[in-house]
Amino acid sequence: MPQWVEACGTGDVEPEEVIRFDHQGRTFCIFRSPEDDFYCTDGVCTHEKVHLADGLVMDHTIECPKHNGVFDYRTGEAMRMPVCINLKTFAVKVEDDRVFIEI
Repeated sequence: MPQWVEACGTGDVEPEEVIRFDHQGRTFCIFRSPEDDFYCTDGVCTHEKVHLADGLVMDHTIECPKHNGVFDYRTGEAMRMPVCINLKTFAVKVEDDRVFIEI
């Protein structure tokens, strides 16, 4: 059964940035878009198992720091080789300046 888990505060993520969130042995990325919306994806690249939170965030995308593959963090879509498997995304809600993800 999915559950909502508190991941961070809204002030912990700057616009067009990402932070890493670890929970129960899994790694997630929490993103804040230029429009001030929050998104969550798996935190590890589907290509080489590298932590994506160390990558570059720009124009609703995250670039893997190892081989420069690109994902759309809103949908998880793999957008540039060498990545070809999409990231899993998770529902996000904000309550009282706290960010929650559904896992």
